[in-house]
Amino acid sequence: MLRTSIIRSARGAVLRNACVVATRPALTSLQARFESSTASKPPLTTEQKARKAALERSDDLQRDWDAKEITYAELKPKTFSPTPQVGSQDSYLIDVREPDEVIQGMIPSAVNLPLSELANSLHLSRAAFLEKHGFDKPTKDQQLTFYCRSGKRSTTASDVAKRNGYTKYVGQ
Repeated sequence: MLRTSIIRSARGAVLRNACVVATRPALTSLQARFESSTASKPPLTTEQKARKAALERSDDLQRDWDAKEITYAELKPKTFSPTPQVGSQDSYLIDVREPDEVIQGMIPSAVNLPLSELANSLHLSRAAFLEKHGFDKPTKDQQLTFYCRSGKRSTTASDVAKRNGYTKYVGQ
């Protein structure tokens, strides 16, 4: 019985090794053949390029909460400068809290633009914006620094600004 089990295990080992050796050359030739030919993709048409660019822009807009956060040391110099004058390229410090919260106090150089009105206000004309809020509408390339009580609304405000074409925004 012992002799039979030794013979069977030896025979199985020999057969397994023979199979591996027999198939090994075929696998290497297959691999060499596979690597010898290069598969290239055809160039994209202008329509495909435009679609790809649109999808990338859409993906970029879907990414939320990517506003840069600033420290107190970075914010402090902005509190000393007054709100930008009409036509100025200075940065805006925007308080996005609601008016009942602003009554409790706000940074003197900041302007109040509640988050609940922000999206609609960014679509207004410059004259309508000035009439409604009392300060000039920021241009799309001006630095906007949003702040609120905890930082959640300012981050949302940064996202709203991004979706409306503003490129320089900071949430605090």
